[in-house]
Amino acid sequence: MIRADDGTGVTRTWPTYCFGVYHWRERLRRVAVSGLVLAASVVGFRRSRGRRWLQLVALAVAGGALYRAGDAVRRLVSPAPWALDRGKYDALASILPLADVDRALDVGCGSGRSLVGLAPHLPDDCSVVGLDVFDDRVILGNGPQLARRNGARAGIDVSPVAGDASRLPFADGSFDVVTACRVAHDVPEDRRAAAFDELRRVCADDGTVGLLELPITPDGVDDYEAYWRRCLEDAGLVVERVTTVERTRRPGEPYVAIAATPR
Repeated sequence: MIRADDGTGVTRTWPTYCFGVYHWRERLRRVAVSGLVLAASVVGFRRSRGRRWLQLVALAVAGGALYRAGDAVRRLVSPAPWALDRGKYDALASILPLADVDRALDVGCGSGRSLVGLAPHLPDDCSVVGLDVFDDRVILGNGPQLARRNGARAGIDVSPVAGDASRLPFADGSFDVVTACRVAHDVPEDRRAAAFDELRRVCADDGTVGLLELPITPDGVDDYEAYWRRCLEDAGLVVERVTTVERTRRPGEPYVAIAATPR
């Protein structure tokens, strides 16, 4: 547990989470390569005594390697494995009718970050299912156990299910609310329409689909909000509410949250 002043002079306690390390293979590879280059430049510097220009080259290479290694380490822990950034999930929850939900599905839940973000807005007796491919090649530690544990720390009982967003293993109309947070852009374009069709299929006729997405679209598409709206509409959903959330590290490139209902 983390204890800290919430800014009002009141000390509050928050549960600690571990959401895994994103893109860990690529970033660790960069750290390793930078380390090898740094080591080689040090050896080169020592062997080039008396040849000042070679030493200067070795120092320049070492400086570049240090910079690249530092940048790779920074990216390795960004976002930090324990960080939540609750604001974007609060924004999505604000446009979804969560107060009376009996069954909720989060598609692409991963290690449970989105489940934890939505947890404060869900009723205590809500049945929560989290679906993901649970591939730890992208997120180190990604697995159903981690999603379940993080959910429990947030006060919800999560039932993790391994599956593909474009072939959801659930019956038609199984859920009152279906969410997909920062996952649709990762679905290959040739399967993306099928994934949105599946969101619609498993959502109850009087239910709601909630989408939280990054401003990432196919090449040649500039209006990301219109693109994600169209994906929902093409799947037979009617967009009811839309809101955006600014990203601290990417000003001008906000998240978009969309609530849509079946036609």
